Amino acid sequence: MRIWHTSDWHVGRTFHGHATLAPLEGVLSEMAQTVAALEVDLVVVSGDVYDSSTPSAEAIGVFNRSLRRLREAGPQVVLTAGNHDSPTRLGSMSDFVSASGVHVVTRPEQVTTPVTLYDAHGPVHVYGIPFLEPARLRHVWQAEPMRTQAHAISEAMRLVRADLAERGGGRSVVLAHTFVAGAEGESCESERAIVDTLAVGGVDRVPVSAFDGVTYAALGHVHGRSVLAEHVRYSGAPLHLSFSEEAKPRGGWLVELDESGLTDVTWVDLTVPRALVTLTGTLQELLDAPEHEAHTSAWVRAHLTDPLRQRDAMRRLQSRFPHCAQLDYVALAAPVGGDRAYRELVHGKSDLEVVDTFLGRVRGTGLDPDERAIVDDVLAHAGHEVS
Repeated sequence: MRIWHTSDWHVGRTFHGHATLAPLEGVLSEMAQTVAALEVDLVVVSGDVYDSSTPSAEAIGVFNRSLRRLREAGPQVVLTAGNHDSPTRLGSMSDFVSASGVHVVTRPEQVTTPVTLYDAHGPVHVYGIPFLEPARLRHVWQAEPMRTQAHAISEAMRLVRADLAERGGGRSVVLAHTFVAGAEGESCESERAIVDTLAVGGVDRVPVSAFDGVTYAALGHVHGRSVLAEHVRYSGAPLHLSFSEEAKPRGGWLVELDESGLTDVTWVDLTVPRALVTLTGTLQELLDAPEHEAHTSAWVRAHLTDPLRQRDAMRRLQSRFPHCAQLDYVALAAPVGGDRAYRELVHGKSDLEVVDTFLGRVRGTGLDPDERAIVDDVLAHAGHEVS
């Protein structure tokens, strides 16, 4: 049996304010063509299908068309709800699509009801574990304690192993949407806000050992591919969702099972619609350097090393790099006076000294000789005493 592992589609997400629906649909269409060419039997989507619990009509259209293309390519599809999805909305389609080969798992009660597929060697049981919120599980499972993701996933996996044993064991695949300890890039920018928001509610790191006893664990939630054990992996998202992911490839894992279990896992690249690049230098260097011509069609993050803020920096950058999406100053001069209150810095000073102090405070350097002459002249004409 051949399985394609993907996750974190985040249909409807924007990239620094730019829509991503069209490029995402293109990548998902390529995914359908790839699984057809590879004769994949099953596609698993490990959570965060949508970027919002209330997706737009356009996002729903992209998802529906992409799902239809995958089914037309041949494989069955199992997908689970992630923390961005609405389990109710996503789960509402489950009764209608299972008969067509699409299986949706959104509720913790479903973890012991696998989707069972067959090949020449017998059954493969596919278990879905949606994103679990420990506080909401206490009325579903009686296990204690139930305060963290580690507790929730461990209990879910205990139930999965028990059910698998009742079915006589054999090959099994688990989908889970969670943070597992050791994932490369687990604190990527595109998920950091979620981690910070939910940390108080018990989002912690799940041990890799929680997934012992299954043939393959297809993980979602981390947006870059990662190998935690031979049989425990993240596929990452099909699009780059933040500049922290720029060095990470996009694609999916091709998982192959034979009679004895897991035989091979191969990474298959998908097209990156627009490359990401971080350019570092002064504003003038980025505008003039000929070697940056290769990046004019890329998403650009500019790390400016100018000691002072530059006038219209983003507009000027976008004149050369139309898709410059982020600008950071990485070498700004420290403000004069440090942590001292501004009132203390200007107390008892002349008007010229106040202007000099103000500029030092906001840009790191006071008046240069030419600026001092201009301010001197302005103050003199205004009738102020200049000292």
